[in-house]
Amino acid sequence: MEESIAKITEDFEQLFELPKVDIRTYSPLALAYIGDGIYELVIRTMLVRQGNHSAAKFHRQASSLVKASAQSAMIEALKEELTEEELGVFKRGRNAHSGTMAKNATMSDYRRATGFEALMGYLYLKKDWERMFWLVKQGLTKGELI
Repeated sequence: MEESIAKITEDFEQLFELPKVDIRTYSPLALAYIGDGIYELVIRTMLVRQGNHSAAKFHRQASSLVKASAQSAMIEALKEELTEEELGVFKRGRNAHSGTMAKNATMSDYRRATGFEALMGYLYLKKDWERMFWLVKQGLTKGELI
């Protein structure tokens, strides 16, 4: 699996002539931006692969897993599983000050969710998909979200 994802990513980078960038230089909010998208894609893929349903049902299921309170629960359940590097990325994301806040979320949930998204973005850009997928599965299970 990892080889096929690596090949797709390599092709993508060549097709769009993307420069090599040290991901450690990205701001935590840039990491959270891409992490939000990739985490939602992982969740949507997981749900669709479980069976065919209406778009409305998929949306309800996905929304319950990608909202700030769910991401906050996931990262709290995962903290002991994180490496020092991953914990550092999470903390940078959590402590970053964005100009917005999710509706229907507490400030603490929103900040932890931003840290979680930064971690997802970091692992995605680092191409450590196996670790990213494992953490999502563990977070969903340990956070009692599935």
